[in-house]
Amino acid sequence: MPFIKQHPYIINTTIFGLAFLLSIALGSVFIPPDTILRLLLAPLINLPLDAPTSYTTIIWQVRLPHTFLITLTGAALASSGAAYQGLFRNPLADPYLIGVASGAGLGAVLAMSYQWPQTPFGFYIIPFAAFCGALITVLIVYTLAYTPGRDATHSLILAGVAISSFATALTSYLMLRSDEEMRRALGWLLGGALLGGWQPVITMLPYLTIGITALFLSTHALNLLQFGEEQAHQLGLNVKRQQRIIILAASLTTATAVAFTGIIGFIGLIVPHLTRILWGTDYRHLLPIATIAGSTTLLLADLIARIALAPQLLPVGIVTALTGAPFFLWILFSSQRTK
Repeated sequence: MPFIKQHPYIINTTIFGLAFLLSIALGSVFIPPDTILRLLLAPLINLPLDAPTSYTTIIWQVRLPHTFLITLTGAALASSGAAYQGLFRNPLADPYLIGVASGAGLGAVLAMSYQWPQTPFGFYIIPFAAFCGALITVLIVYTLAYTPGRDATHSLILAGVAISSFATALTSYLMLRSDEEMRRALGWLLGGALLGGWQPVITMLPYLTIGITALFLSTHALNLLQFGEEQAHQLGLNVKRQQRIIILAASLTTATAVAFTGIIGFIGLIVPHLTRILWGTDYRHLLPIATIAGSTTLLLADLIARIALAPQLLPVGIVTALTGAPFFLWILFSSQRTK
């Protein structure tokens, strides 16, 4: 236990590496890890390859882009969840629970209702529409929850549930109106990560780079905000400006994840909360550790989803919901007992 406490980056990076390798190895065709490493290093180092040529196609065209997609999504959800929790000073402030993911989903489905993205331009429009939906949602929830004389924790969750239900209802209506791509859109909505190939990964990168970088640059501000807005202002922080930056950055990362992998719940709740318990509340370390752990957690959830009903694929959002809902109840009841 002391080693885990003292070396969070080594522990999390090692586990992430193993999960990443397993994600590539496991599937309808098992590929040995040593073969994977040789195939991945082959373009850089002249290594002898005795593996079937089909392995190269499976790894580079199917499993590697899917694994990168899941990795980026987990990082986006965990980093935005940690940022929301720090901004609102609320351990229950998860992009899924406060309705941001549903708002992003509504924006994405609005864009998809015209045509499922088949061009590079279409791929870039989807995350922008999701970002607009996420931003509008978080602003509405924040306005409804933080009013004088109301409990912020419960108000945030109640407002999030209400807005999330409204956004989900509109999303369902749009899907029912469309006869085409219905099953595919439903699978996406449940967190199916149905888009294959490298195009979604390439399209996600600029959005996530901007969003996560902005969050990493806001770690000092998140630390000051834990003392309250008034004291943070006295310590020299431009509170309103930093709040806007964090909301925009967290909404952008959430929206990008939702745009390409659908609504995946509870990663942004579980991972930052456990990171805080194990390695403390300093956001200079909490945020990067949670980002790595978020990728690891979603990779493992994706493995379970691929194996559980093999050869049929189970949406990864179902797996995270089944594990995340009990965790949410545990946090809720624990916070009630401490009051």
